[in-house]
Amino acid sequence: MNHARTLAFALLAGATMVGTGCAVIRGQETVGAYVDDATITAQVKTKLVEDKTVDAGAVKVETLNGTVSLSGFAKSSAEKAQAEYLARSTKGVQQVLNGLAVRP
Repeated sequence: MNHARTLAFALLAGATMVGTGCAVIRGQETVGAYVDDATITAQVKTKLVEDKTVDAGAVKVETLNGTVSLSGFAKSSAEKAQAEYLARSTKGVQQVLNGLAVRP
């Protein structure tokens, strides 16, 4: 039983090291920055889903160091602008790169 507990702890420690290593690979300096960016991404996606004027399924959201990048397609320039507004109004967002293409 003691070996199983030790093995479980070792696996957990290894997974933590691998998971935090991804943040460094993405160019972020701390695990906290990675968590903040993941939170911002989730909050922006939530706002897009809740807004009935934006097709959230057509918009990809990525965040790196507080900069939100929107990509995908919008049905109109108004939808593109609304997606950008929602991202900008999210706590923690420092900049928005709106790469949405308008495609009717």
